[in-house]
Amino acid sequence: MTPQDPASPEGEAPQPGPPGAGTGGRQRQEQDAAWASAARDQLGVADQGFAERFDAGEDIDRLLAERAAEVDSLVQGAWQRAIPPDADLALFAVGGYGRGELFPYSDIDLLVLAEPEASQRHAESLARFFALLWDSGLPVGHAVRSLQQCTEAAADDLTVLTSLLEARPLAANEHERRELQAAASPRLAWPPREFFQAKRQELLDRHERFDDTADNLEPHLKEGPGGLRDVQTLNWMSLRIIGTADLESLVAFGQLGADEMETLERERRALAHLRYGLHLVAGRREERLRFDYQKPLAARLGFEDKGGTLAVEQMMQGFYRNASLVRRIGERLLQRFEEQLEGEAEPEPLDALFELRRGYLAARDPEWPRSPAEVLALFATWAGRGELKGLHSHTARALAEALPQVPDYASADPGLRERFMELLRGPQPVRSLTRMARLGVLGRWIPAFQRVTGRMQFDLFHVYTVDQHTLAVLRNIASFGRAEPDPRFAMAHQVWPRLRKPELLLLAGLFHDIGKGRGGDHSELGAAEARDFCSAMGLGEPDTALVEWLVLRHLLMSMTAQKQDIADPEVIHRFATEVTDRERLDHLYLLTCADIAGTSPKLWNAWKDRLLADLYTATRLALRRGLENPIAAGERADETRAAVTALLRERGLGDDEIGPLLARTPQVGFQRGRPDQLAWQAAALQGLADGATRVAVRQVSAQPGAMEVFVHGPDRDGLFAAIVATLDRCGLAIQQARALDGPGRTVFDTFEVVPIDPARTPPGPAEVEARLARVLGGPLEQVRPARRALPRHLRHFRIAPRIGFDEAAAGRTLLSLVTNDRPGLLADVADVLRQQGLRVHDARIATFGERAEDVFQITATDDQGRDRPLDEQQREALSNALLACLEGENR
Repeated sequence: MTPQDPASPEGEAPQPGPPGAGTGGRQRQEQDAAWASAARDQLGVADQGFAERFDAGEDIDRLLAERAAEVDSLVQGAWQRAIPPDADLALFAVGGYGRGELFPYSDIDLLVLAEPEASQRHAESLARFFALLWDSGLPVGHAVRSLQQCTEAAADDLTVLTSLLEARPLAANEHERRELQAAASPRLAWPPREFFQAKRQELLDRHERFDDTADNLEPHLKEGPGGLRDVQTLNWMSLRIIGTADLESLVAFGQLGADEMETLERERRALAHLRYGLHLVAGRREERLRFDYQKPLAARLGFEDKGGTLAVEQMMQGFYRNASLVRRIGERLLQRFEEQLEGEAEPEPLDALFELRRGYLAARDPEWPRSPAEVLALFATWAGRGELKGLHSHTARALAEALPQVPDYASADPGLRERFMELLRGPQPVRSLTRMARLGVLGRWIPAFQRVTGRMQFDLFHVYTVDQHTLAVLRNIASFGRAEPDPRFAMAHQVWPRLRKPELLLLAGLFHDIGKGRGGDHSELGAAEARDFCSAMGLGEPDTALVEWLVLRHLLMSMTAQKQDIADPEVIHRFATEVTDRERLDHLYLLTCADIAGTSPKLWNAWKDRLLADLYTATRLALRRGLENPIAAGERADETRAAVTALLRERGLGDDEIGPLLARTPQVGFQRGRPDQLAWQAAALQGLADGATRVAVRQVSAQPGAMEVFVHGPDRDGLFAAIVATLDRCGLAIQQARALDGPGRTVFDTFEVVPIDPARTPPGPAEVEARLARVLGGPLEQVRPARRALPRHLRHFRIAPRIGFDEAAAGRTLLSLVTNDRPGLLADVADVLRQQGLRVHDARIATFGERAEDVFQITATDDQGRDRPLDEQQREALSNALLACLEGENR
């Protein structure tokens, strides 16, 4: 029950009156202060004892009940001290406190039952009572209501009703308890059917609200999906519909199986144990398992790093499995409550094994399943029926009880293996796999999948557990084959029809991360698992080899695209040599798109989409040309120049105009750039006088803020740093920067940018263009990076900065930087390079969660103003300056 409820008919809470005059009033105040101080000390000592007993492993329900009893004694003591014995007032504990469950920092919710005249008459005594509790340090929330007001508030607000359902008398007789119970009866507020429908919708809305990326990383133990609020909601529904919240009574009524009751109770206690420990670690009322507390809580609960798995990852895997089981049993119980209210409908037979009951798929045989084959038949029937409400609760329970009978694929008979492959080749294969995973069947069939179920990785890159990520990848793969293309992917829907056997890509997606958490290279471990599985399933050697290779090299395309220069023909040739053929390329491209987009909703963007599409297109061309015929740089430049000329002619430009425009483009631009990009840049230079600066910006996809920025003009010290800082202030993150030297000491710089925060609408191309032009038209030395506070979540993932140098082509130095990502990082690095008097020619920016891996091609300048690589002294000076910037105080 929420505090701040009205305490009188006029809606005003009783306030303390003026201090009593004379010695008696002062003496009472002193005595009350002494009592409150003693109560605070008493509770502190008790809580210290409870914490020690918690650490010693005492039963969580006993601790919750005894802490509630300890607070009862203080609340009742304050009541007896402040309220006259003959006062016509009654006191109840409500909410979680009413259930007799009190966590270390939970609110103490109280209801004073009083008719309007009584609450007015005893306003000063009530004010003294609440003041005593507040002064003693109890986080009290209270309401003072009459019976009529209780009924009205309950009818208006479901939260009030649920708090009244659990009201527990602290200073009330049996008659008053029954009166309060009657005031919230179904006859007066929320009949069972309406209550159930409202609470079910509230639960679904809450799940949707909390089931986003951040909450997978920092789950809410109370309100999140499968959290303690789900258990409480089931109890409230049971109390309203059946008349009891006792789980054993639900077993007696046939609403819950004994095994389900034991599972639900076990998971509730596990969640309560986590919540109690979280309060202790946080030192305050905290319900979200934030990064700040995950490691300390894991240590307090006794988890230790082992077998390549961090202690915190073990704890979190336990939580995810707890929540999953609560949701699974909760879904069954919701359905049974619905049947209790609506009645059983006439079954609609589907085939010899299954029927529909009120839109739910149900087994016809009371003894189902009689064999593992009937389990797989369930999913085949389900897949062939389109949209159903779900699996009938009795069938879901029978399936749960039959899980031990489901063999793993290695020991299954050939017929069962063929049934599984038919699921992958049949309708809705990804939905079938998702259902099998959620109901525990997939983990039985593939034991390696069970090991990664609920497994999290303690970083900001992998925002889902491994099993959730795997299912997200499979859903992305399924989207490639839909009639309506997914707008996130430029080419995937064109590549999909070329797949010879789409189920092979599904198998690669299913196994690509299955080796995580065992130590060693997860790609190699997963590839071995995939080969064993495919061989057992009877796949031929070519198909098995393809799946094995995809799992082994599933990161190849992503790493090549994000960390290497795919405009370099040598990079394309090396990549194509490893891929070797078109079939592998098609599968790897689709798997890479699905994998990146399934890792985090924030990770996939228009730049990555185009980058992978460009790599795919260039590699396909290299394979068509033949790996024995790699394209030469000069040949590539001639082809690109011809293509750019054709595009400019289509824009209406004559050859006499095209020649001077292309003369401003560096030769290396034709070797590395795309024809459409170079044509746009050339057209932007029309009418530009010598020595002037031109800025052009264009949107490159439907994603707001995904833009290409082009700057051409005289080279100046600090130019690159000024551009980077300005784009950062525009809320744009640079994904790739290419700074080419144009004729006559000019720059030919191109930047690929996306929004830093996708939730915010970034400025449009015209505004970015205007802001950049304004900044570059002034003194560059005054342009400095923006100051930003380090986001809270980044503080818990510290990476020691690593700086490396290597020789690059064209007399340049390759600077590689691995460090924590943070807002404004690139702007700060660019500013350091400016201060060191260095020029940036190329930059590739890769971010993996909290980890930034950036590569720059840089040069120093000799006495004649010519570019040259950095010497040892300059490398050391730059390294020291970067370390000072990166390891400095969080800004």
